[in-house]
Amino acid sequence: MRRGFSEKSILILFYGGDDFHVEAINVTGWKPLGRKFRVTKSDGSVLQELDGIPAYDVYRKYLNIKNDENFFYNTLEFPLFYEHNDTTILRTPVASNADGSITVTSDIDIGSVVRISYGDPSTIVESIRHDSRKIAGFGPDLLHIFSCAARRTFWTSKEPTYELNPFRDMAPSCGFFSHGEFLRTSGNLNQHNVTLVIAAMREGEKREENIPAVREEKALSKVPLVSRLATFISMTSLELEETNRQLETANEKLKRAAIIDGLTGLYNRKEIQAQIGKALAEVETKKFSLVMLDIDNFKQVNDTYGHQEGDAVIVGLANLLRNEQMDHMRKVLSGRWGGEEFMMLLHDADASSASYIADLIRQCFANTDFPAIRQQTVSLGVTQAREGDTLDSLCIRVDEALYKAKKNGKNRVVVL
Repeated sequence: MRRGFSEKSILILFYGGDDFHVEAINVTGWKPLGRKFRVTKSDGSVLQELDGIPAYDVYRKYLNIKNDENFFYNTLEFPLFYEHNDTTILRTPVASNADGSITVTSDIDIGSVVRISYGDPSTIVESIRHDSRKIAGFGPDLLHIFSCAARRTFWTSKEPTYELNPFRDMAPSCGFFSHGEFLRTSGNLNQHNVTLVIAAMREGEKREENIPAVREEKALSKVPLVSRLATFISMTSLELEETNRQLETANEKLKRAAIIDGLTGLYNRKEIQAQIGKALAEVETKKFSLVMLDIDNFKQVNDTYGHQEGDAVIVGLANLLRNEQMDHMRKVLSGRWGGEEFMMLLHDADASSASYIADLIRQCFANTDFPAIRQQTVSLGVTQAREGDTLDSLCIRVDEALYKAKKNGKNRVVVL
C-alpha cells in the first residue's frame, strides 16, 4: 500500500441507490452591517474599488483596520456579504495590497452590491443550532461535514470543531476543512467561502430520533467586535449628519421639483439640455463630452412583466447614474431624456475618458439584479463637444452614436 499524499490528483466519490436519501444544508451565520457598496473595479479575486474608492480604504474608514501583518485576522470577522444567484455569498479579505486593493478568497464581479458583514460567535452558533434541527429530523445514518478553513481560523480561542457541537451525537461523521465550498442553487454553481456545509445521508425510511440536547457554551469576548462596531456606527452617523445638513428648505425643494424627473430623481430633459447649453458656451476653454444611454429591449420588459417592473429597471439605471460616491461620477450630470433614454454630461472629459466611464456603467448595469425579471443591458453613444457645435448638432451626433450601438448588436459603447 502506497503511503503519503498526491499533489496532482483529485478524488471523486459518488453515492447512490434506490433506497439512498440525502439532505444538505449550508450555514454562514455572518450578518450584514450598514450601508451598501457597489463593486466598481475588480480583477478576478483582486477587489480594487468599492464605489470608486480603493477597497482597503473602506475597511480602514469604517472598521479602523490597519494595513499590516494582522490584516487577515482582523478582517476575518468582517467578510463581504452579497446576494448572487438566489443565495448568500461571503468573500473574506486575505491580503491588502500596496495600491489600495484587497485580495479576497474568490472572484467578485463588477456591479455586485456588497455589504460588510460581521461574525458574532453566539449568533453563528445559534444559526448552526437552529439548522441542525432540520438535519436531526431527517434521521441521518452518516454526516459529511465540510467547513471553510477561514472558519477554523475564526475560532481562535476554541477547538476548531467547536461550532459542530450540535451534530456530535446525531450520527457518525467525517469531513475536512476546505478552501472553498461549491454549491448548486437554482441551477447555478456557486463558490462559497466562510461557509459550513452538512450533507446528511441515510438508507431506507427515516427512523425517529430525539433531537440531542446541545450544551450551552460560554460566550466569547466581544470587546474587539464591539470596538469595531463602534467605529462603524460613528462613521455612518457622521455621514448621516452631513446628509441632514445638506437637506434643502421647502422653497429649495419647490425649485428642485421643477428641474428633477419624478421617477428617477435625475434632471429632467429641460434641465439637462440647459446644462449642456451652459457647457457649450465655454467649450473653447473647457472640454466636455456627452453619453446617451438607452435600455435594450425595454418595450419587451413592459409587455412581458408590466410597467411596474419596467419602472424598476429605469430606477436601477438611474441609481447608477447618480452614484456621486464614485470618483468617476463627481463631474457628471445625468438626466432622463425621455422614456428609457438618459443623457450624461461629463465635464473635463474627452471622448476616451467618457468612453471608459460609459463602459463602466454598461458593466455595472449588466450585473444589476432585478428580482422579478432577468438581468438587463444598455447601449451607449459617446461624443466629445467641438468648437462650433450647437445644442442640436451635438445632440444629433451623440444620438447617432447610440443608434450605431443599437444597430451593431446592443450592450455596447460607440464613440463618434
